[in-house]
Amino acid sequence: RQPAKTLWYDRPRYVYLEFCVEDSTDVKVVIEDHRLVFSCKNADGVEFYNEINLYARVNSKDSREKRSDRSITCFMRKWKEKVAWPRITKENIKPAWLSVDFDNWRDWEGDEEVERAMVEQYAEV
Repeated sequence: RQPAKTLWYDRPRYVYLEFCVEDSTDVKVVIEDHRLVFSCKNADGVEFYNEINLYARVNSKDSREKRSDRSITCFMRKWKEKVAWPRITKENIKPAWLSVDFDNWRDWEGDEEVERAMVEQYAEV
């Protein structure tokens, strides 16, 4: 069992996590108010497991995940919106498997419309 490579980025209302596992099966995502637990297997049967104590509280009832052929993306609704998260983990440590998704990271002040469109797009899939 090993951790999946994980990318994350911050938005005004949501925090996004992408677990990079291709052809995943047996995907389990548990989003709690202060913790996320992820597990799955890949096509070769390798088991992946990540557990993250979150930097701040999320609304677990308004959080969801989406699986694609290449990854599993979780979007978690922040309890306190429009408050930037300097990191995704409660502890001020950076696990080797966790990275900032610089392709999606941006200074988001006044960016709520873009985020709302992204969430709606995910919900349609």
